Amino acid sequence: MQGDSIPVEDRGLSYGDGLFETIAVREGRCRFLTAHLARLAAGCERLGIPVPDNRQIAAELGQLLGTTEYGTAKIIVTRGHGPRGYRQPVPCNPTRLVGMQRASPAIPPADGVRVRYCATLISRNPKLAGLKTLNRLEQVLARAEWTDNEIAEGLMLNDRGEVVCGTMSNLFYTQAGVLLTPELHECGVSGIMRQATIEAAQRLGIEVQERKVNQQDLQNAEDVFLSNALIGIWPVAELAGQEYRCSEVTNQIMRGLYAMGVIECGT
Repeated sequence: MQGDSIPVEDRGLSYGDGLFETIAVREGRCRFLTAHLARLAAGCERLGIPVPDNRQIAAELGQLLGTTEYGTAKIIVTRGHGPRGYRQPVPCNPTRLVGMQRASPAIPPADGVRVRYCATLISRNPKLAGLKTLNRLEQVLARAEWTDNEIAEGLMLNDRGEVVCGTMSNLFYTQAGVLLTPELHECGVSGIMRQATIEAAQRLGIEVQERKVNQQDLQNAEDVFLSNALIGIWPVAELAGQEYRCSEVTNQIMRGLYAMGVIECGT
């Protein structure tokens, strides 16, 4: 639909029936736009929402971008409005919202960030695993668990006690020269920066493993870091009282991503 408002019956408002993408704007360009649009299209296909026209979205982002050098772009696609009830409307007329906000890049402290564990669990649902849906209430509740500005992020576990991700980030750690990250077959978001990090590590000849992760794994890790499209890479200095220092593996990956212009700072 076109316009500057949406109906109150929109299913994105009523049921969280939709998807979104948050895109970093750096030096006047939408970073990883092709990857974001591909993930959005894949998510729409899995949810049975008509896939939006990538060319139209790119054109709308270009109009909003204007002279913005640094900021955040956001795309929201819902199933559109329909009659009351969970049954999907036929035909489906999706709602698309595209926005832009100026903001400076998030630069982490030189010595890394502090992280905690959250009590709020993340639900396991293979049908939605990997998708960035509008259903973020678990993350909202998890983020409400702390007010200490010194803590940058919280890690979320599933009901089996496996560490899955941060409230807004993907998780990585290193051990014996290997880069490890939680598998996302049952829950979690398949982040754009997560994939870029995995690909950068593989180009450097670093072994990458996706596996189930528990708290003991992180206690035994050489180091831990977080990623998302806006923050880039955040090395973790402290997690639940345990201190870490960047390993050479992480330093190599950060240097590689920085040289590619993918993150704002490297070591």
